Order: sequence, then C-alpha cells, then structure tokens
Amino acid sequence: MCARIISRGFRGRRREPEESGRLPPGQYLVHDFPVLSAGPTPHTPLDQWDFSLSGEIDAPRQWSWEEFRALPAETITRDIHCVTRWSKFDTVWEGVSIDTLLDGVETTAEYVIAFCDGG
Repeated sequence: MCARIISRGFRGRRREPEESGRLPPGQYLVHDFPVLSAGPTPHTPLDQWDFSLSGEIDAPRQWSWEEFRALPAETITRDIHCVTRWSKFDTVWEGVSIDTLLDGVETTAEYVIAFCDGG
C-alpha cells in the first residue's frame, strides 16, 4: 500500500471550530480588510463627484454627492469570500439600492457597463 502525502497548501489553513459551515473549502478567515484595488485609490473632491446613469434609458440621470447621500440608504451585513481565498464574516455595507436608482427609469437594455475613477 502506498502512503499519500498531502501538502498543507492542498488542505488549506487549519479552521477554527466556529468557522465550520460558514467558511468554504480552501478559504481562510481574515479579521482585517485586505486591499481590494489594483492601483492607487482615487481621491475625487466631493464637489466634483457625481453618479450618473446614461445610455439606453428614457432620460439621463445624475446625482451630486449631496444628492446621492440624500437618497434612501440601506445597511446590510454579508460574508465576503474572495477569489484570492480569504473570507471575512459579518461585513457591514451601507449604500443606495439599485432599485432606488432605477426607480422610474424606462429602458429595454439587458446589460450595464460601469465606469469609475481610475479606470
């Protein structure tokens, strides 16, 4: 009979008991927030910031920072599982729902393209 040797990298990092069931196979738990950008973080002055919808819609829409922050916001808590193998539990996010942004928008478009600062 041949003994199989399985490297630590194959099994992943050791899991803590409270992680079982929430942590997907091959992921490891982090408690900080790893960097998610590939380049420098843009710092747009808030008086120049805008959020806009354009393209195949009935009329373009645009919000300044103040107008956007005045929209109804939601707070949700979710686990994040990154393709680079880390997971972070119970991450709190606040934002404006896409349903709020698209309320009253008429379109036959089936897809969207998102653009942001920094490309």
